[in-house]
Amino acid sequence: MQAAYEVSRVALVGAGPGHPGLITLRGIECLQQAEFVLYDRLVSERILAYAPETAERKCVEELGPCHAARLPLIQQTLIDQARQGRRVVRLKGGDPMIFGRGGEEAQALCEAGLAFEIVPGVTAALGIASCAGFPLTHRQHASAVALVTGHEQPEKSDSLLDWSALARFPGTLVFYMGLARLEQLVGSLIEQGKPANTPAAVVERGTTSRQRTLTATLEQLPRTAMEAGVQAPALIVIGSIVSLREQMRWFESRPLFGKRVLVTRPRDQCQDMVQRIEALGGEALVLPTVQISPPNDWSLVDQAIRQLANFDWVVFTSVNGVRYFFDRLRHLGRDLRALGHCQLAVIGTATAEALRKFHLQPDLLPEQFNSESLAAALLPRVGGKRLLLARADRGLELLREELSQVASVTQVAVYSQHDATLESDHELLLAMQQGEIDFISLTSSNIALALLRQLPSESRRWIEQGRTKLVSISPRTSAAIRSTGLPVAGEASEYTTEGVLKAMCELAQA
Repeated sequence: MQAAYEVSRVALVGAGPGHPGLITLRGIECLQQAEFVLYDRLVSERILAYAPETAERKCVEELGPCHAARLPLIQQTLIDQARQGRRVVRLKGGDPMIFGRGGEEAQALCEAGLAFEIVPGVTAALGIASCAGFPLTHRQHASAVALVTGHEQPEKSDSLLDWSALARFPGTLVFYMGLARLEQLVGSLIEQGKPANTPAAVVERGTTSRQRTLTATLEQLPRTAMEAGVQAPALIVIGSIVSLREQMRWFESRPLFGKRVLVTRPRDQCQDMVQRIEALGGEALVLPTVQISPPNDWSLVDQAIRQLANFDWVVFTSVNGVRYFFDRLRHLGRDLRALGHCQLAVIGTATAEALRKFHLQPDLLPEQFNSESLAAALLPRVGGKRLLLARADRGLELLREELSQVASVTQVAVYSQHDATLESDHELLLAMQQGEIDFISLTSSNIALALLRQLPSESRRWIEQGRTKLVSISPRTSAAIRSTGLPVAGEASEYTTEGVLKAMCELAQA
């Protein structure tokens, strides 16, 4: 037993069955404090992102190619890292204590005299059955559930499983890791008296956007799975509750289910869009095509901030503009009182929301979220006034040019934007070249050009053929896409993230 005052250096954390939203809050807390993360191969990149950038990450496959030989290496790695004083997270799929060898890893830590914590996770049976559309228990169908391994140690002389008892079990049977032995498993159950016509299912890649659920009678299930080419990871569910699937298959009915969507915004600004894509059933893959950074020279921005009393309006054209402006305001020792007499204009709802986070309400938000509409809305109000336009160091000059006709406009670059190099993300680029991306979201002209100018010919071909569809946020972005010789499959009617997603869903359902 660990002493009451001893801090746990190791956390055995359940990552859930696949969907990144199914990790627990405590699991996220442990990851946020981690200095070393040892994770299973199938753990989502989105979950790994909760760990600090400074944390070392290692996949268990790096410890050796053979699954059986890895366990002692995993245990020793956890022990070594903890003894170095690092906060260690062992991130395991599902729940660490259900067919995850978490008990053996915990025993090794205990024997080494190391304090540890176990963070339960959503085990595959619970998560996958819910997403496949059948409850594991139901008052009219099953009052008990048995979780069974389909992959006992091959060297064991006697099985711990009582197949006769399993065949008679009055409830739902769930087999983990049983796909390779599905025919023998089914044969043993039927041989011991399980009715051959019992409803059964196999669920491949459960809780992810690539989930596939096949149902059949128990007797027909092996052949059904083989003909469909089902591959691991897969879960086997046997019992009358499987018959409820047609009523409850909510997960696979969502509009973007099965679609892979490339999100091209900067990584620190795309989480809302990623979460919405996942909520709509899609798989979001992040490939930032532009990078955002502070300007090389703050002198003009600082001068403008010190002279805020001389301006009548401050105009923001992006979320980044709001964020960098107010960060600099604080850096100079100023606060919101410096803007007390200024009126504020923004270009869209996202920028307005960014302003509200600083407890400021925009005075002007145009009906259409583009520079033309913002200029048209401002022109009648700013005659003879002084305006400060806070924006990026590149982009259209339309707003400044239009407003300068009636007002005095000072334009400052509060952040820098430049194209990202895509070559470093080999896996995503390969997926694009192989036509494995369904949609690419393009939310500005700069983002569109930064991506499309770097695309290899193989990726362009899939877009030209309509296999990969480009979805644009506005007519201006669409024009930038077409300038590269590529077609626009969909365009948002409202120039927002929601507008892009709506256009995507319409294409997916067409």
